[in-house]
Amino acid sequence: MTKLSTRSNFDNNLKQLKELLLQMANKAEFAIKEAMIALINQDMEKAKLVIDGDNEIDDLEHEINDKALLLIARESPVATDLRQINVALKVSSEVERMADMAVNIAKSAVHIGNEKHIKEMVDIPNMMEMALDMVSDSIKAFYSEDITLAKSCAERDDQVDKMFGSLIQELLGYIPKNPNSTNQIIQLAFVCRFIERIADHSTNIAENVVYLVTGKRIDLNA
Repeated sequence: MTKLSTRSNFDNNLKQLKELLLQMANKAEFAIKEAMIALINQDMEKAKLVIDGDNEIDDLEHEINDKALLLIARESPVATDLRQINVALKVSSEVERMADMAVNIAKSAVHIGNEKHIKEMVDIPNMMEMALDMVSDSIKAFYSEDITLAKSCAERDDQVDKMFGSLIQELLGYIPKNPNSTNQIIQLAFVCRFIERIADHSTNIAENVVYLVTGKRIDLNA
């Protein structure tokens, strides 16, 4: 096999790896949206579907890991190629953790059940919308190797953090006057934490995009 055909083979395999990762990210993003809808509408069936569907995302991560290891073993990649594979593995790990957060939100929805929400479901979905925008942009930035989009995504993490702090303070303030709703309040606080973590994982992906393109590790939250 000539060097040119070897290179072409490697590029095709790397493209397939990125396509698998995009498929995994799309499933994770869908799971996050569905978990939030389940919480808002108190839809237990939808929540259970999110929980049960996590295995598909885990299977995709295993497939990505196996394909990456085969690429390293068979293709003898050079340093820049190894960076591509390394970042793909790191991004898949971040996506898998996002999917775990979707499952956690769905479980919180199940714990709350049909109990009347102690506060109108507006602020928490707004926070989730910001986090989901970050998820979408971080994946786009990875796929297109767009540093500008990656940095823009990471800059929004501070806004999510501020919303998280504000919502936690508000929710915990409800407990003294609503002791019978303590379980729900704690679950909603957990949901806020899960959303904040989704934003953090998006920022981590953005940082990996910068590393992929420049070869430099940069803390975009500094």
